[in-house]
Amino acid sequence: MSEHGSPVVVENPKGAGPFVIVCDHASNRIPDDYRSLAYAEDALAMHIAWDPGALGVSRRLSALLDAPLLWPDVSRLVIDCNRPIDASSLIVSESEGRPVPPNRNLSQAQRDERIQRVHVPYHDAIDACLRRRLAAGVEPALIAIHSFTPVYLGKSRPWQIGIVFGEDRRLADDFIRGLQADSALTIGINQPYAPADQVYYTVERHASPRGLPAVMIEIRNDEITDATGERRWSDRLADILNAEKPRLARKRALV
Repeated sequence: MSEHGSPVVVENPKGAGPFVIVCDHASNRIPDDYRSLAYAEDALAMHIAWDPGALGVSRRLSALLDAPLLWPDVSRLVIDCNRPIDASSLIVSESEGRPVPPNRNLSQAQRDERIQRVHVPYHDAIDACLRRRLAAGVEPALIAIHSFTPVYLGKSRPWQIGIVFGEDRRLADDFIRGLQADSALTIGINQPYAPADQVYYTVERHASPRGLPAVMIEIRNDEITDATGERRWSDRLADILNAEKPRLARKRALV
């Protein structure tokens, strides 16, 4: 949690690079006020609670690119900041086949409290960051970092990394092209998720109305189980972004 008690953490807020990084599922922390609800401790280590490895990758990318990084220090089991507030998956009562009893039978007032306490300030912070940069004459590009499980509901996923994007392919094409240079990689193109799965909310909410380049990166979490894996992937992603800065600037000028 931030030093001021906010559930939103902002790192490197004055980063001078052209990118802004968000990590929607960075944390598996249950705030003290929700601990009495008894979320299962073993569930907090699972993907249903957070995206393992995603924060480590995001932090190194933030340093390599001199980019602001924003993330909510609250488990997605409490509320999923990468979902619209009217989505059934905003506060799950079951996830990946596992029941989440503390989230069952919540009143509207209880749902609203979580929205106001976590979801609203997180997205307000992203809005404020983008507004400041635009006001300073910097057109930012938004990068969302996530991780996914190697097996989902019994089905293996072959991709080491997935590139998720909507109609704006500017950043997605840069990543796809850069990653395809490594023939050992299996790359998911709008896999294992796509915007139609309601997983693209943060990017769509903040980048699309402003016409900003944006992309969501999904890394299979067995690739980033330790600092070595996090460093390998963040370095690879940063190399692609740094190589594409001049090309991206030209693309912005044409949009």
